[in-house]
Amino acid sequence: MPLEILLFVVLFLALALGWWLGRKERRRKLPPPGTTSELSRDYFVGLNYLLNEQPDAAIETFIKALEVNSDTIETHIALGNLFRTRGESDKAVRVHQNLFARPSLTKEQAARVQFELAKDFMAAGLLDRAERLLSELVGQNSPTGQASQILLVDLYEREKEWQKAIHTISPTMLKENLQLRKAAAHYACELAATQLGKSNIAAARKLLKQAAAFDAACIRATLLMAQLELQGGSAKAAIRILLRIPEQDPAYIPIMLQTLVDAYQLLDQPKELVNTLEKILAEHNYTSVLIHLAEILRQKGRHQEALEKVDYYMLRQGSLKGVDYLINLYLHQAGGDERAHLLTLRNLTHQLLQQKPEHQCGSCGFESKQLYWQCPKCREWGSIKPIIGVEGE
Repeated sequence: MPLEILLFVVLFLALALGWWLGRKERRRKLPPPGTTSELSRDYFVGLNYLLNEQPDAAIETFIKALEVNSDTIETHIALGNLFRTRGESDKAVRVHQNLFARPSLTKEQAARVQFELAKDFMAAGLLDRAERLLSELVGQNSPTGQASQILLVDLYEREKEWQKAIHTISPTMLKENLQLRKAAAHYACELAATQLGKSNIAAARKLLKQAAAFDAACIRATLLMAQLELQGGSAKAAIRILLRIPEQDPAYIPIMLQTLVDAYQLLDQPKELVNTLEKILAEHNYTSVLIHLAEILRQKGRHQEALEKVDYYMLRQGSLKGVDYLINLYLHQAGGDERAHLLTLRNLTHQLLQQKPEHQCGSCGFESKQLYWQCPKCREWGSIKPIIGVEGE
């Protein structure tokens, strides 16, 4: 028997037992003639549908045959949840809507079923219906209030309604939930990035301060603030802010380098840029830092110095990206057969680099070429970082 059919059978048995216990508790005498036989008949009709892999017909029989009471409500909810986890949201909605329509539910039970129905609608992509149900639960201060609030935040996140998501998060939720603090900081960053794109510096600055208040460790807020200062012409302030990132989380050093280079170029301070990169490289041996430094030296005509520096660091801690750049440096001074061999090697390293991801989620392991602030797979914020090691930095 397939596992899914077996699960339905178990649920039917549980419901039948709950129904029987409820009857026994409420009625000490035997049920009227025909009641037991009617339940038995409907129950086995439903079971037959399941065994013949006709779950839709089984659901209808199941709903009609077994009354909703305090002994069976949890099993009804469990059946709906089972459908939802299997990706059959329409069936989950049908079960939970039928349950929600029962006037015999207590206030607590009705809130619980409404919450599950909202989850069904979200799984089905009916976000407007889910929002309405969740907003009611939050407004009613129901037993599922905080869970409904968290789910409503998730709904607004899916709709990219960042301001609504921020307003839905209460101070208590921020205090108690680290993940919500991280998420709220990124919501503010999303809004700030939009304002920055419109050159609304004042609005962007206010939002980035809000992001930092939510999560002082938010790398994205730090990077955006530096870009804001640079866009406003304050290159020195941008550099000062960028140099906080190695202290916040050195894994993100590669993503700040271009902004750092742009800031020093705006100030026309190539020597200071070299000194800063040298200092970072001495503390954090990342290939991206090495390549930026070597490229600056090469452009200043110090080709041999750049080659020796890259060669030295590759011997200490090699990486595929570093070797690829080293081959390029050798190509600039090679000729004849040596150049042909180097071109072959570079083609191989290029192919390998094209196949390799550069970033990885520390939560679920998702890998990608580009940096996502929210993991597309597990949807955690700030969990994707540059890969460190031979195949990365």
